[in-house]
Amino acid sequence: MKILMVNKFLYPNGGSETYMFKLGAYLKSIGHEVEYFGMEHEGRIVSNSLDLYTETMDFHNSSALKKLKLSLKTVYSGEARNKMKRLLDEFEPDVVHLNNFNFQLTPSIIYAVKDYDKSHSKKIKLIYTAHDFQLVCPNHMMMDIHTNTPCEKCIGAKFKNCTKNKCIHNSTLKSFLGTLEAEIYNKNKIYSRIDNIICCSEFMKKMLDTNPAFKNKTVTLHNFIDKIEPKKSEKEDYVLYFGRFAEEKGIETLIGANNTNFICAGSGPLEEKVNSASNLKNIGFKTGKELEELIRKAKCTVYPSIWYENCPFSVMESIMYQTPVIASNIGGIPELIYDGKTGYLIPPNDSKALEEAINKLDGATLKNMVENCSKKEFDTVETYTKKLIEIYNG
Repeated sequence: MKILMVNKFLYPNGGSETYMFKLGAYLKSIGHEVEYFGMEHEGRIVSNSLDLYTETMDFHNSSALKKLKLSLKTVYSGEARNKMKRLLDEFEPDVVHLNNFNFQLTPSIIYAVKDYDKSHSKKIKLIYTAHDFQLVCPNHMMMDIHTNTPCEKCIGAKFKNCTKNKCIHNSTLKSFLGTLEAEIYNKNKIYSRIDNIICCSEFMKKMLDTNPAFKNKTVTLHNFIDKIEPKKSEKEDYVLYFGRFAEEKGIETLIGANNTNFICAGSGPLEEKVNSASNLKNIGFKTGKELEELIRKAKCTVYPSIWYENCPFSVMESIMYQTPVIASNIGGIPELIYDGKTGYLIPPNDSKALEEAINKLDGATLKNMVENCSKKEFDTVETYTKKLIEIYNG
């Protein structure tokens, strides 16, 4: 099978890239042909047969006129459409698998697929993995950036709320462009060309299904995780937060739990706030074996997110390392944690509930939870791909 993976970034940048690179590599390893299309970048690590990519969009080092042109290009990109069509003609894929494409590539690439349909006898299977809420929310997060609370105002295609509330970087222009993109592509029904939308949580499926156009296309596949060999580790008396230091991740909830000390491994825009908090110890961004040991030996990890998380790798990773998770009862998180068995679910923005949950983890309770975590299973890339191939062939 020939598969074209599409993502705006073709270099390691976040969860969607990790997903695409690992999935693409495994598909290749079992005999499929895989190529990639996206934006050119000096850090690009994948390619296609024509070596064809869209130009890097650099807003920081551009003139005012260039910035205006780039802004319009975030709504519709003729360059992306034309280059995508050239690659489709050359590669002739059986499947085009879309990931994150808005702003840098835009939905114009779906027109390229429709152009291909018209000029060829076969129809390409078009799959989209939704890594965020962009189909129903122009700022992609379903979060009010002014109050840092979940927001569903744009549900039902009421996208003008994005401009009204300046939901994208608190900018009227950026919010207007986000609204414009959502309005245009919703009204011309371009997303109807997508055959299936893969949702990484039942919660995301529920949100996308609010649009009748998506309801019969969505399917839930929780994210996959690397296979982790079982290994017992002696628990130490510390509570770990690992991940991005950002408002939506609930850093303020950690700071508010001032009777508890937290080890924090990460980086992000709130790093100064983390460094100045008396109950948080920042040990910096960690990866690989160092991070693994930190997670394995922790009494528990915490994930106090305040936005609609979908299927966070951090929660899955912690449980697979046999460490209970105390996390917010929000979005897709409850689908990953058995409350009272592999961790605790608490209300978002509730520092007191966080401390109470941590204090419940005495010797016997902790031992039982560690045992329960050891029995929990998530999809690996192998089991996930089997399910995905069924969708490709469906």
